[in-house]
Amino acid sequence: MQKPQPNALPWLLLSAVVVGLDQLSKLWVLRSLPEFRPVPVIDGVWNWFRTYNTGAAFSFLSDAGGWQQYLFVALAAAISALLAWWLVKTPRADWKTALPYALVIGGALGNVIDRLQHGHVVDFIQWYWRDYYWPAFNLADAAIVAGAVGIALFGLVQKPKG
Repeated sequence: MQKPQPNALPWLLLSAVVVGLDQLSKLWVLRSLPEFRPVPVIDGVWNWFRTYNTGAAFSFLSDAGGWQQYLFVALAAAISALLAWWLVKTPRADWKTALPYALVIGGALGNVIDRLQHGHVVDFIQWYWRDYYWPAFNLADAAIVAGAVGIALFGLVQKPKG
């Protein structure tokens, strides 16, 4: 009889680190940065810029009247639960699967905490070039994007199982 392989649930520790760093950074932002005023970090490229997003990526549904907060919390919770379930099915050593899942879970839960606590997500990283500004984002958003890119890239290069 073959011994069962340990699953990838310990990767949720990375999710917890992402949530912790995200929430600590937002606490710093709320205590230290002025609202809606850029604070240059690298002139011409990067500002700290405290702003709020009631929508999703690129402020999608930000002016929907409030109901969208519940939708985004439910979606983030459902996606996080699904990814955690997939971690149960993933071998612990399969970091190319577990790492991106853990990043997405941590980022999604970091933004859920904001939505439940403040009714919006706190964003504060602003990149720009001349008159072109990327929408402000936060560490949770960066983790979600990195995880999604990892899922896509590693999914493309993985050998089929079988």
